[in-house]
Amino acid sequence: MIGPVMIGPSSSHTAGVVRIARAAIRILGSLPTEAVITFYNSFARTYEGHGSDRAIVAGLLGFATDDTRIRTAFDHAAEAGLKYTFQSVGNASTMHPNTIKVQATDARSGRSVEVLGQSRGGGVIRIVEVDGFPSDFSASLHTLIVDADDVPGSIAFIASVIAHDDCNIATMFVSRKGKNDAARQFIEMDSPIKEITLAYLRQLSWVHHITYIPTLD
Repeated sequence: MIGPVMIGPSSSHTAGVVRIARAAIRILGSLPTEAVITFYNSFARTYEGHGSDRAIVAGLLGFATDDTRIRTAFDHAAEAGLKYTFQSVGNASTMHPNTIKVQATDARSGRSVEVLGQSRGGGVIRIVEVDGFPSDFSASLHTLIVDADDVPGSIAFIASVIAHDDCNIATMFVSRKGKNDAARQFIEMDSPIKEITLAYLRQLSWVHHITYIPTLD
């Protein structure tokens, strides 16, 4: 496998980990001031030796996978005022071997996010849960996250609006808390969506929040 351009030693333990953190800060909408990071299964046993701890902190600072500052991420975190805590769970049998949960908070805006991600090798990731909503996206495509009421026709309507923007939907994953309750759509697209389209979606009475994540580098 030809892996990504990165700071090593491992695409699973560093590049993928950086990308999970970068996805989390895109969803948060800013760099966090505080984070709690939980490593599961094989990551729980190897994250210190393989540099996953430095990689996750680097990603939370917005560093790319090939940024040499990954090696000294702890120093940069101290300079930036980022507070972080590591936790480990070595026997989460229902989870992928390389799973990380990132709970990130920006005290300046009061926003927080909880992201569960899997590092699948070669720098490839899957985000499988966001704020308790099951998801399934890679962050390698343009991604739209729509928080809305579970109203009839909402999925088809959103898809139609995106289609009129000449955006082709690659994948869509929808989860909800219950019938007629809060729902969340995760939509991956082949091309970027226009700002005017995002503005239109945001003003819909049954849409509560829109998060747009351009292709993650």
